[in-house]
Amino acid sequence: MEELAIVVPVYNEQETIELFVREVNKKTENLEIKKNFYFVNDGSSDQTLPLLKKIARQNDNINYISFSRNFGKEAALLAGLQATKESLITVMDVDLQDPPELLVPMYHKLKEGYDAVGARRISRKGEALIVSLFSNLFYKIINKVSTTPIVEGARDFRLITRQFVDSILELRESNRFSKGLFSWVDYKVTYLEYENHE
Repeated sequence: MEELAIVVPVYNEQETIELFVREVNKKTENLEIKKNFYFVNDGSSDQTLPLLKKIARQNDNINYISFSRNFGKEAALLAGLQATKESLITVMDVDLQDPPELLVPMYHKLKEGYDAVGARRISRKGEALIVSLFSNLFYKIINKVSTTPIVEGARDFRLITRQFVDSILELRESNRFSKGLFSWVDYKVTYLEYENHE
């Protein structure tokens, strides 16, 4: 059976981890694929680590990595990707802003011959106006100065092949920016659009 690694950076998320696992399992139950979770604890100060230890003992498909302090999301993503061995990998936020149900159409799209299927948010409903303005400005500036365009609204949430991940891991960048790296490697990529969750 094909296996999917789900890489999830977490920081002080004791309240959301178990809900996240339940929702992912529920929303993807029709996919004939084994799901393995890789939580990366980014130096949490709450009960995130004890919770991860407990659920990892109870479930053989739940794994965790724990940092001694907060190194940031990019470091957590890198550590999570390095830990995976599965043929398919996804990166998700634990707060369910990345809709787990999107994994099903992403999987079917990937099977059409793509190496990566990303999620692209087409609305910022429920987001503060200032956040939306700065986000729009960011994309305008980065796409003006960069030779590698970044798709506006693209999330870190994407379904990618082992070959794609291995290419990302070969890049020896010390200051990583995942969206930029995902755009820079030369593979067949498409995006699925979705409305923002409030």
